[in-house]
Amino acid sequence: MTNLDTLSLQDLLTKRKGLRRRLSEQIGLQEIRIAVLGGSTTNELVDLWEIGLLSSGFRPTFYQGEYGRYYVEAVHDPQALIDFRPDLVYLHTSCQNVQGFAPLQCTAEQLQGYVEAEVGRYQQIWNALGTNVGCQIIQNNFELPPFAMLGNMDAVANGGHSSFIMRLNLAFASAAIADRKLLIQDVNGLSARVGLQRWFDWERWFSYKILNSAEASLAMARSLTSMVKALYGRSRKVLVLDLDNTLWGGVIGDDGVDKIQIGRETPIAEAYTAFQEYCLALRNRGVLLAVCSKNDEKIAKQGFEHPDSILKLEHISCFKANWEPKHENILAIGRELNLGVDSFVFIDDNPAERAIVEAQVEGIAVPNVGSNVSSYAGIIEAGRFFEPVSLSAEDLQRAEQYAGNSQRASFESKFADYGEYLDSLEMTAEIDAFQAVYLERIAQLTNKTNQFNLTTRRYSLADIESIASDSQYISLYGKLSDRFGDNGLISIVLGRKEGSAMHLDLWLMSCRVLKRDMEIAMLDALVERAQAAGVETLLGYYIPTKKNGMVADHYEKLGFIQQPSGASNPDASVFALPVAGYTPRNSHIKVTELVHG
Repeated sequence: MTNLDTLSLQDLLTKRKGLRRRLSEQIGLQEIRIAVLGGSTTNELVDLWEIGLLSSGFRPTFYQGEYGRYYVEAVHDPQALIDFRPDLVYLHTSCQNVQGFAPLQCTAEQLQGYVEAEVGRYQQIWNALGTNVGCQIIQNNFELPPFAMLGNMDAVANGGHSSFIMRLNLAFASAAIADRKLLIQDVNGLSARVGLQRWFDWERWFSYKILNSAEASLAMARSLTSMVKALYGRSRKVLVLDLDNTLWGGVIGDDGVDKIQIGRETPIAEAYTAFQEYCLALRNRGVLLAVCSKNDEKIAKQGFEHPDSILKLEHISCFKANWEPKHENILAIGRELNLGVDSFVFIDDNPAERAIVEAQVEGIAVPNVGSNVSSYAGIIEAGRFFEPVSLSAEDLQRAEQYAGNSQRASFESKFADYGEYLDSLEMTAEIDAFQAVYLERIAQLTNKTNQFNLTTRRYSLADIESIASDSQYISLYGKLSDRFGDNGLISIVLGRKEGSAMHLDLWLMSCRVLKRDMEIAMLDALVERAQAAGVETLLGYYIPTKKNGMVADHYEKLGFIQQPSGASNPDASVFALPVAGYTPRNSHIKVTELVHG
């Protein structure tokens, strides 16, 4: 599949019509409707963004507002936006659109007033969009001004434009923290990495009202594509690492642990140390680390015992060091972690190994990192593989949760009876109606979970907030903990009431808690709520995808009876369960008392 990140700017600009046509022919693209409101002309940016989305599995339909009318279209004349029904609105503005820069002689107090006035104008836009279309909003922050009229003082003086932009960007960040429907695209950071001299194109501005260069348009398109992928759960989850000459310099089997290059003594050793620090930072924010190396396992593990090694064995969620083909080991890692390999990024200094893995493992990302370790982190960052749009407690604890799974697997082998093993885990579940504190995590799960997902319907945060307050829905989340740790929020069920029936639009669960009877505990809670709401029958739907075959018999296992298909989707199977006379079935999980009724 064509990848926006691997094509040159010239290729994209000259071949974009052919690329768009070819990419649009793909089967199974996810439809998404995007409204773009611009303070500059947005055609070029949208063209590049469209190619990026098509290459990432989306089929976008765009609405582009008229140049410079972003405030009017959002606040005073929103009907065209309302009629378009966007899933996402992107506000594309620049430092040229700032209307109220502070005067040169203003005081610090006056400066704050000017910043608040400028933010207030955008707050009106965000509020109007929330009221009229209620979808996710992406608003870029601002690049620094092209000219520092006060020289170095421009970043210090109350009347400096650079000083104003920096304060404005901080205020935008605060607004996004307070409003979960607002995301900030960091144009300030993008422009710094590209360079302001290459960011602005004044000839294009005066001729076409396109402020930025084509290079800047591509940088923004790549950034926006990564944000959409993150919103819809398509960011990568696992960094798979080779060892020799990737995590340390040298070959541990030949050189021995004492001779591998790691630490601070030489430039090359320090470069490997810096890369390990980068990998650990990724792990600390929720990316799983795995090892795939052609090596003797015992010898390979000694590398992590080196006193200067930043990474330790406990940081690795899955370790494969043997002499089998690497692509087979990567598939085994996927099975062990219960994650699709299309969520993996593979890093190896050997170009032959990279080529084999890329050819044999469908969907895996294999960046061309070369053999210079000092460039590895920058290349991974440029690929934006692990882009987040939020950081939940579960994200920050993910590596520990998978480490707990290894302990559970070892513990299980001590029991002949599986029921005794489940009891020995001392599991406790919290099952309750959606709570505001968990809505972001719930939306995240609906877009990330692919395998244990009966319908694979996707919901935005705005959708989840609406459902949580709708009395026609029974919305349940489930959290699970045991003697080895807290798995966090790992299951969601959505039931929509129509007459005496409850339609189960969504049932999903994280694969890391498979075979713990959590689905039985969720069913008990669901039936209890359904009975209280006067529901007579639960109707469950299974819509097959490439990834969710593992739950094809989910409803039958729970006692549902398959029905003649009456669903609008001809591929959907329908299952029914009467709730009258239902007897709770959970016997291994202690469910905490539901506080919120």
